[in-house]
Amino acid sequence: MPQRSRRKTTTKSSRRPPEEQETAPGWPPLQPLIPTTDLALETLLEDQIILIRNLFTSTLCKKYVSFLSSLPLITTPAKPKEGEAIRLNDRIQFNDPAFAEQLWGSTGLRSLISGSAENVEPNGLTYEGAKKIWGGQVCGLNPRIRIYRYGQGQFFGQHYDESNNITLSSTPPTPARTTWTLLIYLTGPTTGCVGGETVFYPELGPAKKFSGKGIDTDPVVVDLEVGMALLHKHGQDCLLHEGKTVRKGEKWVIRSDLCVKR
Repeated sequence: MPQRSRRKTTTKSSRRPPEEQETAPGWPPLQPLIPTTDLALETLLEDQIILIRNLFTSTLCKKYVSFLSSLPLITTPAKPKEGEAIRLNDRIQFNDPAFAEQLWGSTGLRSLISGSAENVEPNGLTYEGAKKIWGGQVCGLNPRIRIYRYGQGQFFGQHYDESNNITLSSTPPTPARTTWTLLIYLTGPTTGCVGGETVFYPELGPAKKFSGKGIDTDPVVVDLEVGMALLHKHGQDCLLHEGKTVRKGEKWVIRSDLCVKR
């Protein structure tokens, strides 16, 4: 029987996790990027899984993998805490509002996700359409930036991602909650990474309705693709999912979350 424990990603903690660094690094510039007009939201599973291909260029991904490789990543404990999914990878995280704002504003995420007054593009969103999809008025990204590296034989077992209440350091501060997980893949088959796919199990239903029976559909497999962003709904509507074992090479991921106003 697969483990179906929920993984907590709360930003409220009186104790800093061992992988969280007190000082943010000097991130490389987010260049080069392709024009925002060449990006689009691609629905893989209605109201659950959305892709943005080429959010990062292959050149930018290579630059970031080189930079991130120099950081002091920490390997996850061999035995997870009670209620947490089994995972084996190397990770590091930073509370960095400035970099979260750069990711949000410089890459095209803001214009793609926030919507516009008129839906003029085939994959565009109106303001109201964006609110409906994302669960409210999107106000940015979670400043908790997480970096994951999966080497050969490493994986992330079946789990759910929880929603959390946070406060964004805007002026004035913005009470917010997270609604969708954002993963940016920096490596894939073209860089020698084999395996590591993210697999969702819609047939088991979302977390709040889990009963062992859900939507009558096969697992949804998201293959790694250099520079691609994966957005998936989390919290009570999160689908059970996992990161498959990396069989060769390295899987590098940048993780944040979409935040909507509370």
